[in-house]
This record gives sequence, C-alpha cells and structure tokens, in this order.
Amino acid sequence: MPPADRTSSFAYRSGKQLLDRVRSATPLVAVELRPPRVAIGQGFEPWIDMYHAVRRLAAQDTLIFTTDNALGAAEEESLRHLATNLGADADLSRVVPFLTIKHSLDYCLQFPARALEAGHRAVVTLGGDTHDGVARCVPHAVELRRLLRDRYPGLALGGWANPRREAGWQVELLKREEAVTDFFLTQVVSHHDLAPVAAFLREAERQELKTPGLFGVFYYRSGNARTLASLGSFVPVPREGLLREFGEEGLDADQVLGRTLTALRDLGVLRYYVCNLRPQIAAAKLNLLRRHTG
Repeated sequence: MPPADRTSSFAYRSGKQLLDRVRSATPLVAVELRPPRVAIGQGFEPWIDMYHAVRRLAAQDTLIFTTDNALGAAEEESLRHLATNLGADADLSRVVPFLTIKHSLDYCLQFPARALEAGHRAVVTLGGDTHDGVARCVPHAVELRRLLRDRYPGLALGGWANPRREAGWQVELLKREEAVTDFFLTQVVSHHDLAPVAAFLREAERQELKTPGLFGVFYYRSGNARTLASLGSFVPVPREGLLREFGEEGLDADQVLGRTLTALRDLGVLRYYVCNLRPQIAAAKLNLLRRHTG
C-alpha cells in the first residue's frame, strides 16, 4: 500500500458530529464511489486508486458514500477490505456505506456493528433496485432503520427519497420517518427536469420537513448515445438534452454537471452527492465543481 498522504483531515468522533455537518447551512458536495469488487486475480491497483480517493476526499469538506452490491458475503468482504486496504490511519468516519434490504435480516442487523468497528459513523439503508428479483428481508427500508435505531443509537441513519414521485406523499413519508431517519439521499436529478425538484422543495417547506437531504447528480462522461441508453436502465437519463449539450453545444462533462449544480443551487439546494466519478479523479473534480454551489 502507498505511503500515507501528507494532508490531514478532521475525523468525526460520532454520528452526531457527522450530522452537524450535514445539517449545516454551508454547501456540501459529497461523492458516491463503488469499492472494487473482491475477485481472485484482480490485483491491488483498483484498491490503490480507492485508497488515494478516500484519503484525498476525506481531507476535503465532504462525505464519501460507498455502494452496496447486494451480494451478502461479498459485500461484507468489501466492507472489511475498506478498513484493511485503506490503512489504519484512513479516515473512515467520512465514509458512509450503503446497505440495501436485499440481504438476510441477520446480515442487515449485524452490518452496522462491523461498520462502527471499522470507524464509520453512518449507514444509508435503502430498498435497492428490484429488477434482479432478489427478495427483501423487510418490506421497506424504514423498517430496518427502526430496528437499527435502538441497537445502534450512536449511528447516523440515512434514508431515500425520489423527487420524481408525488411530492406530497414523498415528503409525508419522510415526516413519518423523522425519528429513525437522520438524513436522506435522493434519486438522481437533472437541470433538464427541474419541475419535480421544485415541487418537492415546496412541499418540504410546506410540511416543515426537518430532515436534511442530499440531492443526487450524475457525472455523464460523454454524449455517447449507446452509453446513455444503457444508463437509462439504472437511472433517469435526460437523453435528448444531453445529446444536444455534448453534441450541438459542444459542452464537456464538467460543464454539463455544472449546469445541474447551478440550477439546483438557484432552487435553494445546499447538499449534493455526485455519482459516476472515477476514483482517480474524484477529489480534483469535486474541487472544480464546488464553484457551482457556493
């Protein structure tokens, strides 16, 4: 493993400290990364990239969300590899793992204990995609958070919302969950379709929602039509708008995402998480993108 970076970072000593940052009025730009898959013969290069990404991002004022591959033992192995391969001095208090309910109930109840032991201060629990047909251990992720709240009172718990669904109902659900959901992430949104976001924000204000949320934004690397069509199977993709921006307008990936961040900022959004950044460039890109959120 490479030598430790010289940059030091503030480590959150508790979930409350992490939540204080999330609730702050200072803009927060976080990033979602996918840990390297645990595979025989894969080599250490992907973990070296992840090591540098986490250390550099943790040294910034941000959070790093890590995805759940929903494969039980393999995901547990991934959690262990984060602690082992990133080194004892890596700041995992800023790394927030995802936990879907597409595992056994016993696995889901024990996962936070392993996360806390490794140094994490928060876990996001969510339902996960349904296209693969994997059964869920409880009907809804909030039910898992209710079980975890009493077992792990010092752990910050994140939930999920989709602004594209009926705003009143989405916010009402979040209001019901306030006792067990400390913050929430949203489905990916775009400047090409701001009306649902605006409606969600208006409804949150009307219902006096106190739970802070981070809005998901996607880093589209190119305007390749085939790639965009493939991505549409997983996230909402404004295909025509992106093809126009990358093609006719000649924008690059940073400029396209910058438009989304600026549009959300103008609506009053303070918190974001960026998906699809390569670990090798995540820290540098985040610094460039922050200018759109200040």
